[in-house]
Amino acid sequence: MAERALTAEAAPLGGAGSLGRLLALRPAVAVAIVYTAARLITTAFLLIAAELSGPTSRFGADATIGTLSMGWDAQWYWVVGSAGYPAHLPVDATGAVTQNAWAFMPVYPALTRVLSVAFAENYPLAAVVLAIVAGYGACLVFFHLLREKLTADTALWAVALLAASALAALFQMGYAESLFLLWLFLALWLLVRRRFVWLYPLIVAMGYTRPGVLAFALLLGAYGVVRWLRRRDDPLPTVQVVHIVALGVLAVAVGFSWQVIAGAVTGDPAAYMETELSWRRGWIGEGGFVPFDGFVQGAALWFRLWGLPESVAYVALAAAVVAVAAVIAFEPHVRRLGPEMRLWSASYVLYLLVVFFPQSSIFRLLLPLAPLYGAIAAPRHPVWRWGALLVGLIGQWWWIYQMLAIGNSYTQIP
Repeated sequence: MAERALTAEAAPLGGAGSLGRLLALRPAVAVAIVYTAARLITTAFLLIAAELSGPTSRFGADATIGTLSMGWDAQWYWVVGSAGYPAHLPVDATGAVTQNAWAFMPVYPALTRVLSVAFAENYPLAAVVLAIVAGYGACLVFFHLLREKLTADTALWAVALLAASALAALFQMGYAESLFLLWLFLALWLLVRRRFVWLYPLIVAMGYTRPGVLAFALLLGAYGVVRWLRRRDDPLPTVQVVHIVALGVLAVAVGFSWQVIAGAVTGDPAAYMETELSWRRGWIGEGGFVPFDGFVQGAALWFRLWGLPESVAYVALAAAVVAVAAVIAFEPHVRRLGPEMRLWSASYVLYLLVVFFPQSSIFRLLLPLAPLYGAIAAPRHPVWRWGALLVGLIGQWWWIYQMLAIGNSYTQIP
């Protein structure tokens, strides 16, 4: 393909003032400049948010950039990193399992704990440093992943849109998202290049960093079907069939293994599921897990909060699902990303629909759909690209202001 043959030096600059001028540098340097500029902007946003935090905010009137960076789920990772997981599940007066550390995977807090040795056992500092470094690594791999399908100019713009996106504050918070993105982008890149052997350790790393490896298992299944259907035009050797099946089985096993581990340690086979359900209990009360039910109930709940009929919620949810499916299947710029990134996007959306209850953290849960930034960056007009960048920065400030500066409502959970 002509686009794939373009080198970073030969790719078009994309117009005056374009980020394409950085492509005269090595990709690692160009991405570093873009990523650093984005992190400086986020730092400014966080400093302003800390000043705006008042006595009614969950962070209080004396909030700092440090306390904002270690808010909410970052506290749970800190618990895992410092105290591990409880051997006995905490319960309330009715005997229902309450929120606890079993909802959070161990890789990120374990790496943070190790890194904290270099920072005089300062876990919060190590957590933020790890998130920032992993975020840079994710952006660099993202650039190379997109270079498999797009020009270098477009790939660098996609990096800029991700690094300055509405959820970009997570690159500077004690959350596992940036580390998961690093593993995910590496895994997708290896899948595109068909380096299957290296996917085995990455699937394990993904599975114990953040929930979502079951979506990757679904991707592998769909990928295997697509490769099989296209085997006459794109040969499918037996060794690749074995790898695809084995990797899919591994992803499923890893995805369900945390439930087994939690059950074995606590003595309650339903420990992980009950822990996860405890987060939605305050919204919709008691109830077991039913696939897809979380999104249906969540849509109805949000529409009630907005003063709108529940019937409209179901129509809106169905329309949104159809629209997203249509974009992934038919939108020309998305199609240019290739089957691997499109199948991942579809698999992850389906995974969320099956297991997730859409609280305000739904924005954060959408971050693994970041490969779609390659499609957003594809139109080459400067107004479109700079406009998309501006929209991301505005969205980022809105997210920081609502979730961190104000942060006084159960509907403002990052």
